[in-house]
Amino acid sequence: MGTRVLAAVAVLVSAGVHLYLWDDGYKDVDTIGPAFLLNAIGGAVIAVLLIAWAHWLPAFLALGFGASTLGGFILSTTVGLFGLKESWEGWYVWTAAGSEVAAILLGGLLLMRDNPLRSGRQA
Repeated sequence: MGTRVLAAVAVLVSAGVHLYLWDDGYKDVDTIGPAFLLNAIGGAVIAVLLIAWAHWLPAFLALGFGASTLGGFILSTTVGLFGLKESWEGWYVWTAAGSEVAAILLGGLLLMRDNPLRSGRQA
């Protein structure tokens, strides 16, 4: 399986977990509910872009998606985020966190490998 496909799967898994959690009750939580829904939609769009567009931008978006989503969760487990304090418990936490780490690593790998500025190619 290609790196772009793996990155798309990683982003889509995180997006799917957030959609599941949104539907499972987070949709009623101020600020976090809409953020989870936007995360799910954004992740789906990034996954499609990774497959359909061989450009550096989708890889950058995958890396940023993984970093911002994981960063938001880490904030919610340490100092809290918008009044919500989470913990590192549950299948959904580890599934999302693992897929976000994968999105960061695979997005970074794609950027290093396919960056036209690095290799002197034109985009």
